[in-house]
Parts: sequence; structure tokens; C-alpha cells
Amino acid sequence: MFITCECQHLKQETKCNASKSSEGNSKKSLGCDEECARLERNRKLALALNIDPEAHRDDHVPYSSDTLKMFRENVKWSQEQEREFRVFAADEAEKRLRFKPMPSHQRAFLHSLAEDFGLDSESMDPEPHRHVAVFKTPRFVMAPMKTLQECVRIRLNAEAAAASLLEDQRRLRSNNEAFNGFLLKHPRFGLTIEELRSELSTQFQSTPGLAFDISFLPSEEIVIKAKPATPSTNISASSIEAAIKAMKPSVLATISTKRFAETCQMCSSDASLNIPRRGFEDESAADGWSRVAAKAIAPRSATPQRGVGEKSVYTVLGSKLKDAKRKKEALERARAEESLADDWEEEARREEMEAFGTTEHPADTKAAARTELLG
Repeated sequence: MFITCECQHLKQETKCNASKSSEGNSKKSLGCDEECARLERNRKLALALNIDPEAHRDDHVPYSSDTLKMFRENVKWSQEQEREFRVFAADEAEKRLRFKPMPSHQRAFLHSLAEDFGLDSESMDPEPHRHVAVFKTPRFVMAPMKTLQECVRIRLNAEAAAASLLEDQRRLRSNNEAFNGFLLKHPRFGLTIEELRSELSTQFQSTPGLAFDISFLPSEEIVIKAKPATPSTNISASSIEAAIKAMKPSVLATISTKRFAETCQMCSSDASLNIPRRGFEDESAADGWSRVAAKAIAPRSATPQRGVGEKSVYTVLGSKLKDAKRKKEALERARAEESLADDWEEEARREEMEAFGTTEHPADTKAAARTELLG
């Protein structure tokens, strides 16, 4: 079972311990603490000022952006300082709160938090004993009802919702943007604007009311943008899109034949050459003419595929040649070692005969003498 305080703010789980002769803990209750008293004062104050607490419990953030930023940089320490502020604000007898000496960036947080609480603050004493003192003045009413942690969560949720809304709006605008040019992806190395303009001059001349700018993007893509031929030419965005779609087959044929780029797609570009919309983003459209262009750039012949476990002819042939070469080198090495051993023995015999001053080796002379004796 749970036992609570009188205002229902505190709650604690405990055993019932009730019996036939005793009520156990069923009649017990908790005592209200300082936080309960603070909430009760806030309730009475809101009632006297005709303030609806629920209206300030949703997205209202009573702290400045600087306070929230410094809080997020050191959450644990900031929560301890916030707790000191709340205890000081709840005690009507206390008029001054003095903090211990601390670095300047921590003192800046205390000054910012004091301003949000409606308190006055002042830095006292020179370094390294400089500290912050906080005072209650007539402008102080009560501590903010939301904690810093709650307000950080509210601010993060609001930022995420705003980012999502902006992304939805951007997507909506991109879907509504009319095509006004072509985008070439992975262009051929060394391709120039003059070469492109020369090869596509026939297509450009087929639309006398339009002029075309060719530009290289930082992403190494090329954009061909259509615009009115003269400032006085009045042509709608839908008319430009219709002209781009009519030019599409011939532009594709030229780019595929000349192999100017791997893919080409219609696009929408703004004055800063940003591309808010690209054609054929979905799979069904991608099966169209951009894939044909990519296929035309691909090599004419493909390397045949080998089955699983099957070795390449070049691999087998290379292995046999390598084995034959290894065996030949081993055979030559053995012959060289054998020849070296024979030469060494013959050289040793010759040196011994020179030392004895004879033309026969001493071992041969002894062997001949032994043979005569035995004979």
C-alpha cells in the first residue's frame, strides 16, 4: 500500500501490517516538507493573481537561453546550485544567500539564474576569493515552477518539432518546384562547357524563347539551367518545364552517344544553383531514360562470370608455371652445392700435396705402402 502526505505530493510504499486487533499502517500519513509548502504557496499566489498554472505548464520556459545553455554544459553542478536557489526562495526569513568562491564562468551562471528567479546578485571580493551574493528584493515573487531540466527538455522538443516542420516545408516546396534544367552526374574527365554547348546547340536552338547556362557544381556535377532568353521575355515556370520535358529525349541521345556523363536527369535549380528537386527520385521513374543513359556509358563487353568453386584459367596456368619454375630453381641449387663440395675436396688435396712437396697425396702413398706389405 501507499501512504501520502496531506497535500498528496509525497508518496511512499509500505506494508499494510493490518490485523484483527490493529489497523496497521492504514491510518498513517507522511508529513509535508518544504517542497509541499512551496507548492501550496504557489497555489495560493496563483489563485490570488488569477493565474492558471496549467497554462504555464506546457511550453512556457521561464529561463533565458543563456541560462539553459550554461546548464547543459554542466548539468550536475547546475542542479545543485538551482536547489540552493529554491531553498533560499522558499524560506521567507532568508534575505541573503552567499556562495563560495568559484571561477568566472560559474559565477556567470549564478548571475543569470538569479535574474530568472527575480533576485538581485552581486560579485564580491577580488580574486581568488571572488564570490556571488544573492539578495531578495521587492521584485521577487516566487521561484519558477519548472526546473531547468524540464525546460531543457521542452526546448529540445520544440527545436525538434521546428526542424521537422522546416523539413516538411522544404520537401513540399521541392515537390512543387518546376523542372528548369538538366543535371549531369559523374561527367567525363576533361569535359568542358564549350564542348557541351557545341554538342547541344541543336537542342538549345529548338526553344527560341529560352537561353541555357551551363555550370559546374562543387559536387562535380554539371547543371544545365534554362532561363528566359531576354529580360523582357515573359515565360512561366510551367512553360519552361514543358520545354525541358520536350528536349529530354534528344538531350539524352546526345549525352549517351558522346558519353558525356553516367546519368542525366531533369532538375530544378535556384539562383544560387542549389538543387531543391531532382527528377526520377523514385524507383519507377529511375527505370526510365536515366538508366538508359547509364547503360550507354557502360562497357560493351562484360567479363564472364565463373561458377562457385571454379578456378580461373589464368589462375591455373599461373600456378603450373610457378611450380615448374620452383622445381627448376631447386634442381640448379642442388647441382651447384654438389659441384661446390667436389671443388672444395679437390682444392684441399692439392694444398696438402704442395705442403709435402710431392706430386702424390700422403694418404695415397700410405695406402700404396700398406698394399705392398700385405702383398
